[in-house]
Amino acid sequence: MPAKPLKIDIGLTEKSRGKIAAGLSGLLADSYTLYLMTHNFHWNVKGPMFNSLHQMFMTQYTEQWGALDQIAERIRALGYPAPGTYAQFAKLASIKEVDGVPAAMDMVRHLVAAQEATARTARKLLPVVDEADDQPTADLLTQRLDVHEKTAWMLRSLLEE
Repeated sequence: MPAKPLKIDIGLTEKSRGKIAAGLSGLLADSYTLYLMTHNFHWNVKGPMFNSLHQMFMTQYTEQWGALDQIAERIRALGYPAPGTYAQFAKLASIKEVDGVPAAMDMVRHLVAAQEATARTARKLLPVVDEADDQPTADLLTQRLDVHEKTAWMLRSLLEE
């Protein structure tokens, strides 16, 4: 007979935990999609800026990989299962996959859009987290916003004359 799950009593209501976990699931889906896009572009970039873009994309996907665990573990700490399949991510993500292998600067454009979309997903959850007085999730979201906004700025800078 399976053990009965223990009640979670961390100072957040079940309803608040559910809303926050749902929002974090969307952030995890966007973050995973962004990770996969960045890694794909790292593998497939070519052209005069190959070396610098190849290295930049590696730095970005490596950072993104670490964030996936933080987001998923926060969902688990709130008492909910973290999504973890391509089908779940495709359903939850606001970012769409890129078909084919774009030119290098088009890769940068796609990544700007994906970084900004991920930032919007994180920002949209802040009022829910604030209302619930969930500081650990607020801290996670603030950290992610800082990374995505800074990365989007750096990528946008490559596109300016």
